[in-house]
Amino acid sequence: MRRRGTTAGGTGALLVLCAAGVLLGPAVAPAQAAEVSYATHCVPPAGIDPVDGTTKVEITAPATAKVGDTVDIGWKFVQAASKNPDIIDLPANSVQPSGVLKAAGAQTAGVAMRGPRENPAIPKGGAMVLSDMKGTLKLTAAGEVTLTPDAYTVNAMSTDTKCAPKETVQQAATIQVTAGGGGTPTTTPTRTATPTGSATPTHTATATPTATGGGQTDFTGKEVQIPYACKTPIGDKSATSPVQINARKNGGSYALTVQFKKSVMDSPAEIPEDSVKPSMEVVLGSADQGTVHVEGPTNASPIKSGDPIAVPDLTGTYKPGASGSSTLSPGVLTVKALGTTTTCTPTKTAVSLTLDTTGQPGGAAGGTSTSGGTSSGGSSTSGGGGGDSGDGGLAETGASDHGGLKALGLVAGTAILLGGAVFTFLPGRRTR
Repeated sequence: MRRRGTTAGGTGALLVLCAAGVLLGPAVAPAQAAEVSYATHCVPPAGIDPVDGTTKVEITAPATAKVGDTVDIGWKFVQAASKNPDIIDLPANSVQPSGVLKAAGAQTAGVAMRGPRENPAIPKGGAMVLSDMKGTLKLTAAGEVTLTPDAYTVNAMSTDTKCAPKETVQQAATIQVTAGGGGTPTTTPTRTATPTGSATPTHTATATPTATGGGQTDFTGKEVQIPYACKTPIGDKSATSPVQINARKNGGSYALTVQFKKSVMDSPAEIPEDSVKPSMEVVLGSADQGTVHVEGPTNASPIKSGDPIAVPDLTGTYKPGASGSSTLSPGVLTVKALGTTTTCTPTKTAVSLTLDTTGQPGGAAGGTSTSGGTSSGGSSTSGGGGGDSGDGGLAETGASDHGGLKALGLVAGTAILLGGAVFTFLPGRRTR
C-alpha cells in the first residue's frame, strides 16, 4: 500500500510538472549545477594580513541554448576563502559579494556577477556567509561555452577584501550553444560597470562678501580642497574633501557654519539614532590666532541600510580676540561613534573665509573661541539633505590599496567610522 501511494503521488507530481512544461514552453533548457574548489589568495583592507584559503562555489547555467539567447548564470558560495577578521562583528545585511566568471570556448567573455547585500550577523572570526551571485551572458557563437569562476570581492561595511585564484581553476559548467536566429556576432557582449565614484562638485562658492558696507552680516567663504591624514581604530589613511566656511555676524561675534560638499556613499548597514557625532576645530590666522570649535548634532533618527547618510552642518560661535583681517581655515576633524574616535588632521590647509574683526573681551587671540555649536543659530545657509548614492569615494581612496575598514553602524558596540575615506559618507547639499 505504501508503494502504491508513493507511485500515485509521483504520478501526480509528474502530471503537474508536465503541465507546467506545457505552459512554459521549450524556451529554457534544464539547468546544470557543478561545484568546484580552488586555492585562493585574499587581500583584506589595509592593516589586516592577507589570507590564503579555499573557495568552493557552485555554478548553475542552462545545459543548452541558442545563439542570440541571453542566459542566466548563478554563483553559489559553498565556502568563502576568508573569514571575518577578529576585529568586529558584522551586522546582518552588511556584506555584498561581486566577482567575475570566465566564459571560454566558442565564446570568450568576462561575466560580471553580483549578489545582494544579504547575510546573517557574522561574529568576529566567523566564517563569511555570502549571498548567491547572479549574472547574464548573451551567447554570440555556436559551439561549447565553458564557465569558470575567477576573482571575487567581498564588500563588508563598505570595505573590500579582494580574492583571486592561486591556481588554475577547473571549469564548472558547459553550455552547448546551437545556431539560432540571433546570428553570430563577432563582438563580445558588453557589461555595465557598477559605479564606484561620484564626481566632486564643480561649482565653487565665491570668496567675496555677499554685501558691502558697515551693515553687512552674511559672509560666504570659498570652497577649498583639504587633504586629511586620518587616525582610525584600525590604521592610518588619507582623504581629500571640499570644505566651505560661512559666517553670520551677530553683535561682536560670528555664527559659523562649516559645510562638507562631497557625497558618495549610502549607509552600508542599519545605523541607530543618536550614534554619530562630528566636530571640527576651525583654525584662525593673520590678525587673530587660535581655534573655533564647531560641531553637528547626532543623527536624529535611524538610518536604513542603503539610504543616504546625512551629516548636518557643523556650527559654532567665533568671538574675535583681535582686531584686523582674520582668516578661517578648516582644521582637525573628529568623529565619535559608540565609544570610538576617528581624528583627521589636514596635511595642507587653505583659507576659506577672511573677516574684518574687532577684538572682544574673552575672544580667541590664541585660545579657543566657542559657545554652543549644535544649533544652526545664525547660519546663513540651510542644512543639506540626502546626497548621491554609490560607493564612489571608496574607489578614490581605497580601491588601489583596498582601503581602510570603513564600518559605519552598530558593530558589537563599536562603530569604526570613515577609515581611509573620512568624507565618503558626507551628504549632498541643496542651495538656497
